[in-house]
This record gives sequence, structure tokens and C-alpha cells, in this order.
Amino acid sequence: MQHTSLASILAALLTPTISGQPQTAESLFKNGNLYTVNERQPRAEAIAVKDGKIVFVGSNSAAQAHEGPNTRVIDLRGGTVVPGLTDSHYHLAGVGAREMTLNLEGITSLQEFLAKVKERIARATPGEWVSGRGWIETFWKPPVFPTRWDLDSISPDNPVFLTRADGHGAVANSAALRIAGIDKQISNPPGGEIMRDKATGEPTGMLVDRAQALVGGHLPAQAEVEREQALLLGVKRSLELGWTQIQNAGSSLSEVERLRALYAQGRIKLRIYEAIRGPGGDAQKLIREGSTVGPFGQSLTVRTIKVSIDGALGSKGAALLEPYADHDTAGLLMHREADLMPMFVEALRNGIQIETHAIGDRANRVILDLYEKAFRAVPPDQRKVKDPRWRVEHAQLVHPSDIPRFAKLGVIPSMQPSHAIGDLHFAPSRLGIQRLEGAYAWQSFLKAGSIIAGGSDAPVERGEPMIEFYAAVARKDQSGFSGKGWHPEQAVTREQALKMFTIWPAYAAFEENLRGSIEPGKLADFTVFSADIMKIPEAEILKTRCVMTVIGGEVVFEAGR
Repeated sequence: MQHTSLASILAALLTPTISGQPQTAESLFKNGNLYTVNERQPRAEAIAVKDGKIVFVGSNSAAQAHEGPNTRVIDLRGGTVVPGLTDSHYHLAGVGAREMTLNLEGITSLQEFLAKVKERIARATPGEWVSGRGWIETFWKPPVFPTRWDLDSISPDNPVFLTRADGHGAVANSAALRIAGIDKQISNPPGGEIMRDKATGEPTGMLVDRAQALVGGHLPAQAEVEREQALLLGVKRSLELGWTQIQNAGSSLSEVERLRALYAQGRIKLRIYEAIRGPGGDAQKLIREGSTVGPFGQSLTVRTIKVSIDGALGSKGAALLEPYADHDTAGLLMHREADLMPMFVEALRNGIQIETHAIGDRANRVILDLYEKAFRAVPPDQRKVKDPRWRVEHAQLVHPSDIPRFAKLGVIPSMQPSHAIGDLHFAPSRLGIQRLEGAYAWQSFLKAGSIIAGGSDAPVERGEPMIEFYAAVARKDQSGFSGKGWHPEQAVTREQALKMFTIWPAYAAFEENLRGSIEPGKLADFTVFSADIMKIPEAEILKTRCVMTVIGGEVVFEAGR
């Protein structure tokens, strides 16, 4: 990315002085342990900020030249400072909604799952829907999906609909299935599966991918005030964790308008890079009207369409080249070529980025084929943006022969390290040891010439930067366990992991000249941690906490305040 360095050099030459004198900073951050992700100046102690931009990076002593009578001086007290962290795959409203509804994260058994749901049922009025999210059966004994009959034992009358952590599966009780008209005779919808008892053919209550909408469509509509609250709660949690930008992986234009209103009211400081779900009317409107990319420092950018081509590995909806080792299916493709190609071609012509959810090896091959076909159909001289930087979200299981195709096509893998350390407990049984060679293959992508935009997929995962950083460098679960055939050689270095959450997401968002490193001319976004994550033992990374989040030079979160 040499062009980034050149742009940064020019910015540094243009911004640090006025009439030959150092610029007086509005804010001066001193006594830090800085990792800048700037190869020309990798370490520093102090940052000077003016008008939301960095005007100086260097030593404490040299920083004094930028201090004036009205400069606010912030003592970082030796805290470890990195460029403002970005989560490249996030669901902001989902993070907030998780805090508002029944949160089923961290449950370790079916009995505990049912007990927590029963507590919520006890507070429900007759006939009230009970919904929640976050359960995952991986650590249950046995690790099997809950059923309608399990839920009927605690809620025979109130309809219940509980979404698996990955968002690609949900379980409903009999009352909810009756409301949705789901019985033994109903067929699977396109792109979805109604799981059935093998002996009787009766629906078990588990609904995969598009089958979830059969019940989900009957849930009471969320009030506008609740939608707003979910976004604000998601923003609050994100800032407290140290994220300065999240790349929102699929929303509606109505949610974008809600965000714009909240920005206008000054209620959101977090930077958001927004993707609109497609195909559909919202996506067509974005293609027709064009992207919204603001001036330097713009907080909300809308220039991407999010597509989902398959389901998830955990709920057995990811599309595989060969059948699952533990299920008589090869997963689901959710769209046909005819559904996507017209949109892809028009998006390419009009400068709209595409990002596609693809988890299974068949899904990844199919989407690479479709991207390549679109690139051939619209050569660079016919594109509004010659370097489109299209993305594949997740790229969890990729056939080894397809990995080099990403770099060759200029397609960016957007991957979530925490998926690997969670999935290692069930992926071998889903896939078999042989197919793990192409699973979460971070080093293989990097060696093939790709960059990786790192994220968390919150609320599918917890969304905590230090869990993601740890997972990337350790490739072990949080107890230190790594399973058979889990390819420890695919772990990344700490320097690579830091880039996965700073400069590489910036590049994936066309923002490498604005953010992603700490250097003069760039936005004054940075994250301060309680420990030196680049040096401490692996296990200590998980104990590290964000102590300050800075966006545009403004301290938007400080621990203890």
C-alpha cells in the first residue's frame, strides 16, 4: 500500500506548521506507549491534535512545541495507544437489542437455557411473545439443538422464538409454530430449512436461515423509540470497548435515516461505515442515487450493499462442496446467479461496493465466480470506481485452491477471529479433519497477497476487541485449548493482528488516507489500553481493558468516568 504512505507524507508536510511555526494544538496527549502502524515512525510517546486531525506524533519533549495556553493536555499515564480500532463486521442494532431483550449468551447446558427462558416466561402476560438471542449448543452435553417440545415444557401457551447466536437459526415452541402455520405438511421455503424429526417428519421447532422469517414475521413490530434505543445502546457499548468505527454489515435505508437523525442531534460519536441489504428496493435506490461519502472526518458513510449467499456452519446452513460430516445435507445457497448478477453489474458501474456473506467452501467459490464474471462484464474504464474493493464477509471455509483467487481478483476477505476459537469445538465434527485445512486460513490469505479486514460479527460473538486480537494471535479458545487439526500455523503475528483492526479495515472502506494509523494529517482516532498488548503473554491479552477511546481528538470514553 505504497500510495498510502505517499499520501501520508504529503499530509504531514502540509499540516504541522503555520508560517514556519509549529501549530498550537487544541489537545495534546502525552506519556503514551504508542504503536502507530506507520512504518516510518512505528513508536512514539505523544500526539498533538487540531481540528480533529493529528498535527504531530513524536516524543514528549518535541510535543511541547505544540502546547499553547489553551491546549488541553491529557496524560496517558503510560497507557498503550493504537490507531482507533475498527470492527469490520458488526450489527449495531443487534448489539443494542441484545441488551434490551432476553440475552442467552454464555449458557452452558439445555437445563440452564430452559431455566433462563422460564424466568422470562414468568414475567410475560398471557399470549405475549417471548424472544431472545445468543444461545449456542456447542458446549451442551449432548451438543444438540433445543426443540419445540423442550420449550413447550416451560411455555405451553406463550409463543417463544429464540435466535441462535449466529443469527442463522432459531427455535420456536409449538404455540409460535401454530401462529405461523408450520406443520408436518409445510414445505421448506427457498433458502431455508424447517428441521424435522427423522422418525415422524414433524417440525422440531428449529428453523434455519430463511425459514426463520415464517415465525419471525409474526413478532410484534418494534416501536420507533425501541429501535432508536437499540442503536444508542449499541453505540455506547462500542465506545466503551474501544471501537472508533464499526462497519455495519447490512441495514435498511430507514435505519440509515434514523442514524442520520441521531448524528444531527449530536447523540452519536462513533464512526459508521454502512452497508444496505440487497438485493431489493433499498439496494436499487442506493445504486440509483449513489453513495454518501462525506468530507474529511465524515462519521456516516453509505456506499456498500450487503448480500448473503449461504447460512452458517453452526446451524448447518453454510453451503459446502461436499455434504456435512454430521448431517445429510450440503447446506443452502440463498440466491441464484440471476438474482445477483444484474445488481452486481450496475453496482460496479455506479461505484457501489459489494460485500457478500459466504461461509462454506461452495458459497465462497460461487461468489468468487460471480464477482469475476461481473468484473469481466464491466472493465475498469466503464466503472465509476476503478478499484472496487469488493469483499467477502467471513470466508470461514475456503478450498485451498480458491484462496489465491481473492488477491488475484482484488477481493478482500473480511474475517472474524473469534469465530475460529468458538467453532474449533464443533467444526471438526461438522466438516471432518481433512477440510479444516481451508478453515479460518488467515496466514494462507496473507501469504497469497490478501489483506484481512478483521471484525467480530457482534452480536453473533461478544464483539470485544481483545477477544478478537487474542483469537488472531493465539488461535486457541479463551481457556488456552486448541483442538486436533486446528492448524496453529494459521495464527497471525501481533503486528498483523493490529493491522487487521486498523489500517486494513480502513483500506477496505476506502479510508486508508484518513485513518488506520497514527500520523500527521489523519483523523485523531485512537484507542488506549491498560496493558501492552504487543508484548504481554497471550493469556494476559484477555484481561486487558480499554481505558480511553478518542474520536476526532475528543475523548468519547474514559474508564471510571
